[in-house]
Amino acid sequence: MASHDLVIRGGTLIDGTGAPRRAADVAIDGGVVTAVGVIEGSGKREIDASGMVVAPGFVDIHTHYDGQATWEATMQPSSWHGVTTVVFGNCGVGFAPVHDADHERLVQLMEGVEDIPGTALHEGLAWDWNTLEEYLDVLDGPKDMDIAAQVPHAALRLHVMGERGAKGENAAPDDIAEMGRLAAEAVDAGFLGFTTSRTQNHKTSLGEPTPTLTAARDELVGIAEAIGATGRGVLQLVSDFTDIDAEFSLVRAMTESSGRPVSFTLVESPRGYDYHRRLLEHIENARNDGLFVTGQTAVRPIGVLLGFECTLNPFLVNPVYREIADLPQVERTEMLRDREFRARLLAAAGGKEMQAVGGRLIEKYEIMFALGEAPNYEPDPNDSILAIAERTGRPAAEVALDAMLESDGTAMLWVPFSNFGQGNLDGTRELLTHPYTVPALSDGGAHVGTICDGSFPTTLLQHWGRDRHGEKIELEFLIKRQCADTASVVGLNDRGVIAPGYRADLNVIDFDRLCVRQPELRYDLPAGGRRIVQRADGYRHTFVAGVETYCDGEATGDLPGRLVRGPQPAPTSTGA
Repeated sequence: MASHDLVIRGGTLIDGTGAPRRAADVAIDGGVVTAVGVIEGSGKREIDASGMVVAPGFVDIHTHYDGQATWEATMQPSSWHGVTTVVFGNCGVGFAPVHDADHERLVQLMEGVEDIPGTALHEGLAWDWNTLEEYLDVLDGPKDMDIAAQVPHAALRLHVMGERGAKGENAAPDDIAEMGRLAAEAVDAGFLGFTTSRTQNHKTSLGEPTPTLTAARDELVGIAEAIGATGRGVLQLVSDFTDIDAEFSLVRAMTESSGRPVSFTLVESPRGYDYHRRLLEHIENARNDGLFVTGQTAVRPIGVLLGFECTLNPFLVNPVYREIADLPQVERTEMLRDREFRARLLAAAGGKEMQAVGGRLIEKYEIMFALGEAPNYEPDPNDSILAIAERTGRPAAEVALDAMLESDGTAMLWVPFSNFGQGNLDGTRELLTHPYTVPALSDGGAHVGTICDGSFPTTLLQHWGRDRHGEKIELEFLIKRQCADTASVVGLNDRGVIAPGYRADLNVIDFDRLCVRQPELRYDLPAGGRRIVQRADGYRHTFVAGVETYCDGEATGDLPGRLVRGPQPAPTSTGA
């Protein structure tokens, strides 16, 4: 008779603690790890992991599956990349609490901030909730991974303040008290925490700033204090940090007044290394003062994808391109290959109108790269579209056009606009290896027409652990960061480690084959909405609570994932 539900044998265990890799078997029973080492007993199922890395499931704490999690059970693309837990509701945007009359406003906000088609949201969202607690109940169904939610400030502000909140007016004391009450009740009901946005980059689809942009200090501190009174919950924000000292004083005030951990978006700025190093210094000072402040950082440059099927492309406002922009993809590609049409198109390239689209990113040929079948996220600047154009004596627009016409007109270009200011990822490495940061910011489920960074966990291991030409990072460190460390930041201490008593969320990885594939467009959102997805190779098996959810990149159909309600304690015993 079998001794265990599952035994994974002969793998190279990297357990998520940062300890050196070792050969070990792993036994699983009842959804948790029960033994690690030499397993004498047999399993109802056994997996030969010889030559494979056995690692915890990845915990991605910065996603935007707020809508997708209500209408489908698979959190793809994240689940293709070894992710077994996602946290959404980040950056202050989400869909609860909500009055029935405010559905359109929240759709416009999510569409503008996170580039999720409004038509897909209108079709997919059932809106069979008003309160935060009712929204949790809707989420609480079978999934291909565990999911967790946070209270979004923008929705909360609109719900309490109405038009005044939407227009960014100052909250009155009664408003703050009510927002605090609702947020605290939601945290008690199972939300992991509270999030807000203070960046001018976040606008509705109508171009209006996010309602939380100018929220005053007393509002944010008041909500944080109310959450702190529950004795649980975390805080998250994104800010421009235009005045670093003043803005970080707000971060400190939120965690000082509440006693709760806070994390915020921290990337290498085009303004240079001084920007992120000053913020790191502030974090270090806060930690020295006993404040749990953490930077959420990216694992590769943050950039936009350009293509004829994407939201943006270099010819978007070109008057000649507009003649064919609405044609079906096959017909449009035929026209773009027509010699006479190409001549007209290239003659009309550029112009003042370009300044109004994508922050001029769609014509920044000096930092524009073809991704190809094997994307390189630390490209040589000599491989840019402009550099190729200069070497070949052709206009940059023509080089870009030909690159996008690959793969029958569906190929994409990539423009990194953050974390690539020095033409390499040395600054990103500095951020990733800092003791008070964690890899995050994948935005899984969002920016579906311009970005596909749900593949961050795969890039983290592939690029930094194996392929980088420059200084690499130990795989044990990377896995600890993406597993135990991310889980700890949001209070999910029952996962991210392979040891007795911990959740049996695991990946069996063929590390030599691990790689991200070329991004591709699909039209599988509600109402036929488009999205960019990116798959991976090398994940042999992914388990959630001991149940296999993906085998060699394909879904098994089992859905053991559930809504995680509130923080989860670490196992009290690590028995045999």
